[in-house]
Amino acid sequence: MTDLYKQLLENNKKWVEEQVAIDPNYFNDLAKEQKPKILWIGCSDSRVPANEIVGGKPGDVFVHRNIANLVIHSDMNMLSVLDYAVNALKIKHVIVCGHYGCGGVKAAMENKSIGIIDNWIRHIKDLYRLHLEELNSIEDNEKKFNRLVELNVIEQVHDLGKTSIVQNAWKNGQEVSLHGWVYGLNSGYVTDLDVNISSNKDLHDVFHLDF
Repeated sequence: MTDLYKQLLENNKKWVEEQVAIDPNYFNDLAKEQKPKILWIGCSDSRVPANEIVGGKPGDVFVHRNIANLVIHSDMNMLSVLDYAVNALKIKHVIVCGHYGCGGVKAAMENKSIGIIDNWIRHIKDLYRLHLEELNSIEDNEKKFNRLVELNVIEQVHDLGKTSIVQNAWKNGQEVSLHGWVYGLNSGYVTDLDVNISSNKDLHDVFHLDF
């Protein structure tokens, strides 16, 4: 085994010892159940750890991550996580958190093929096309990049609201609020994009579902 691999195992032992020293029942209590009130849908980027960003502990945040924090209606992985979070865990808030400097968004702005992920980030290219006028009016490339990161998060929040999972929860009187954030790698701070959806009234009529 490599030194890095061995170090990971040693780090785990050290972490366990530290937690038990603080609270001898820490892991026994944690193993009993989880009651997170937040579902985090974020990017797979290793620099954007959900729990640490919000000062949370294990058990505080239910997490789903993928390239560029996308909510795609045919993604059974994401839908399964969402369904369990809403219907089993009864979470109160779903946060889509993107980050400035996102490689997936950057790749979507370019034309170079980078493999199978081309098919995944095509959804962001579609978003670029929909906001072409606004984005092309931004001359500074970094500002344009940042704006597409923001637009991507906003779109994913709305796409969450379009799912039958969330709309059925709303119909049944369950409180589920959807939010959009962007994390700054350079600062550590989160920017609230002020996109907050808590009922299908916030969506276009064509997306309303009757149950």
